[in-house]
Amino acid sequence: MPESILQVRNLTVHFYTYAGIVRAIEKVSFDVYKGETFALVGETGCGKSVTSRALTQLIESPGRIVEGEVLYYRDEGPVDLLKLDEEQIREIRGNEIAYIFQDPHASLDPLYTVGYQIAEAMEVHGKVKSIKEGIKKAVDILRAVLIPDSERRVKNYPHELSGGMKQRVVIGIGIANNPKILIADEPTTALDVTVQAQILDLINQLKEKYKATVILITHNLGVVAETADRVAVMYAGKIVEIGSVEQIFKNPLHPYTKGLLKAVPNPMTKIERLEAIPGTVPNLITPPSGCRFHPRCPFAMDICKQKIPELKEIEDGHFVACHLY
Repeated sequence: MPESILQVRNLTVHFYTYAGIVRAIEKVSFDVYKGETFALVGETGCGKSVTSRALTQLIESPGRIVEGEVLYYRDEGPVDLLKLDEEQIREIRGNEIAYIFQDPHASLDPLYTVGYQIAEAMEVHGKVKSIKEGIKKAVDILRAVLIPDSERRVKNYPHELSGGMKQRVVIGIGIANNPKILIADEPTTALDVTVQAQILDLINQLKEKYKATVILITHNLGVVAETADRVAVMYAGKIVEIGSVEQIFKNPLHPYTKGLLKAVPNPMTKIERLEAIPGTVPNLITPPSGCRFHPRCPFAMDICKQKIPELKEIEDGHFVACHLY
């Protein structure tokens, strides 16, 4: 069996709004193995980013982690990240578990040079003695993320860089402390297609170089097929299927996963009309009873409306939450 670096069990996050309680993620469970690229896939608003932020208690008010545990396997043994106080979690967040957020424009501070921002990430965790020493190391980090003329670029402010370069700087901040887990939250959303390919290739190279584990958050199935080892498919705040890339693409089990794959256009065939999943994403203040996908599912039965399906292992490493199985 592969060695787990992260075990998430029954993770539940609610947002307490004036309109009501938004049940953003409900009893989410999955394992992440050491050295793999684990992808969380699903349409916008399904809870992917909330899940990734909840792992290190990055849920802000009015959100609250209601229940669950996140076991992180450090060298000295497992620790539940949700039971740590703010000081303890800050030692891990940005150091052993780092993030690459989806919008580089919002991730970088316009008032400081990119070199200062990389140096600050290292100084906070005691990897360098001063910002001055950190800026010297930032030159090597910018070189590692393939930014040309890094001695000059280290003095640039974010507004002086292109979108692709800004995303590389954000990746540089993420890898500055040589993290064990790198969480990439839709790292290519704001970039054009050619730059997207470069960024994904770069994340793969850095994963190999630093022996890191990558959790990739995306809705792009092409990106998943290209970069991931295993996939968890999310729908309306719940995980509906988990498997290897081969299992998910060659033998999808859940009707939602099948619908997602059918919606991807095939450039090799002539298509009159793109396939779509009927209906709309449910309101998570009043989610459907039973299986949350049943109002849109072509195979829905009476039990689907009454009982929440459990995640069951159908074949080795392939799990699905569906009453059809």
